[in-house]
Amino acid sequence: MIQRIQTLWLLLASVCGFATLRLPFYVGSTGTNPAESFTAMSGIFILILTIAAAIVALVDIFLYKNRPLQLKLGFAGLAASIVILVLYFMAIRQYDAGALTLYSVAAFAVPVFYVLAIRGIYKDEKLVKSLDRLR
Repeated sequence: MIQRIQTLWLLLASVCGFATLRLPFYVGSTGTNPAESFTAMSGIFILILTIAAAIVALVDIFLYKNRPLQLKLGFAGLAASIVILVLYFMAIRQYDAGALTLYSVAAFAVPVFYVLAIRGIYKDEKLVKSLDRLR
């Protein structure tokens, strides 16, 4: 479990996912508020999806004996993290002016870590299938 590289990628995806709960994604101003931070906790739907994507990554680490299910959950987490990014960009359209923060890198890193983990899981599955053919 710990020896596999996808464990590291899934752990990093989970850490970045949970980090986006508190770290600001965007700092902007509307007509009345001079500076306002936008985090995952600013919207209930983004909050639920962020927690779900981070928990899926943690659960996915311990499913190393069931690689097909691990692969499916990896794709589900990837889809959730992409939807989160789309929701972020839809939500920041309400601001008149502002900029992405440095911490927004964590939100962009989650799908990248999921892709790397899925790639590792797929390679493991391919290796096991090739070894089964040799028996």
